Amino acid sequence: MITLNLASKSEKNIINNLMQFYFYDFSEFVDAYVKEDGLFEDYSYLDAYWEENDRYPYLIWNDNRLVGFALIRKINTAGDYYFSIAEFFIMKKFRRNGLGKLAAQTIFRNHKGPWEVFQIANNHPAQSFWRKTIQEFTSGHYEERILDGKTTQYFISK
Repeated sequence: MITLNLASKSEKNIINNLMQFYFYDFSEFVDAYVKEDGLFEDYSYLDAYWEENDRYPYLIWNDNRLVGFALIRKINTAGDYYFSIAEFFIMKKFRRNGLGKLAAQTIFRNHKGPWEVFQIANNHPAQSFWRKTIQEFTSGHYEERILDGKTTQYFISK
């Protein structure tokens, strides 16, 4: 059973630790390297998830086991808004069994309104995952654009 909990400030370090695995996975697609101490750089926006409104840090659990995290933003522009997934991570051990899809769709249901979800151009596994997940969630009612090296899906969560 999948559970998403908004992470408290005291749980920030959990997400910070999981970020190392996330960065490791993501380093396949971007120019990222560990520092001399063997760790990747810290995620520069992490503190903002407890300091600013409209940022939602989730810990993702399955059967009382921590399996990942999601960082969600509500972006306000010219009197309008949309939600965006800043970062989304499920540990490899728990992938390909529907947990990521359930977590993403739970997030979409928790944050009703317009959404954009983007992936970098060469991250084909992420593109495939998000297309399938959003296709199922919206029954095909979404738009996709490829621009400036990003693939982005747009839809509304009702």
